[in-house]
Amino acid sequence: MKKLKIKIKSLEFPNIRRGFVLLFAILITSIVLAISLGIFNIIIKEVQLSASSQESQKAFYAADTGAECALYWDIQERAFATSSQESITCADESVMVGGGFISDFSLTLANGSCVDVNVDKSGAKTIVSSRGHNTCDINDPRRVERGLRVTY
Repeated sequence: MKKLKIKIKSLEFPNIRRGFVLLFAILITSIVLAISLGIFNIIIKEVQLSASSQESQKAFYAADTGAECALYWDIQERAFATSSQESITCADESVMVGGGFISDFSLTLANGSCVDVNVDKSGAKTIVSSRGHNTCDINDPRRVERGLRVTY
């Protein structure tokens, strides 16, 4: 009797790796997209913070302008005398001050900012309170206020 030899050819699947490569590409793309969105979110927040900082600086400079104006007119010109009113000029605007222990005035500056100044001479010391705003529109949701107080 003869022995039969049967050869079984091994089955090879050469295309099995193609699905793995596609899955790996989708995974890498998802990771890169997630990182990109995170960086984009950080950039947007930094831009908003920078804009807010600019508006805050504008309001601070307006407050400083109002305080310097009041200091000049009080110390150099004695304009805030409690007995009579006097006209002062700051930022190309003329306003009336004096006539009492407390004087209030407002200025609109050239860059669109505003300042409200209060000079109080009712006590032993003079108190100058200056509140600057980045915009004169009181309904602006991005309106920023910064204040300075000078006592002497």
